[in-house]
Amino acid sequence: MSLHDDLTSVQRRLDDLMRCVARLDEHAGDTLDMRRVRADAGHLRESLALLRDSAPAAAGARTVEMVTVSDDPYDRMLWVDAEDEGLGSPHRHAP
Repeated sequence: MSLHDDLTSVQRRLDDLMRCVARLDEHAGDTLDMRRVRADAGHLRESLALLRDSAPAAAGARTVEMVTVSDDPYDRMLWVDAEDEGLGSPHRHAP
């Protein structure tokens, strides 16, 4: 999943949580524990909003840059003193 998909999924679940807390609030009334649950759910909502605001900056920082490789042949001087992989030095016999 992408970051955007994960954030959307968390937002959906947080909305469900907020609805459940509201229904629970109707049954439990205005108790200290219920106020604490409402405050915690509100903090989660605020934290997710902050994360959503900062996510595009973090996701945009990883841009992939295309590198063009020319079809022109390489300069043969690049390969002076190089050994052929698996064959050894050009002056010796292969095993």
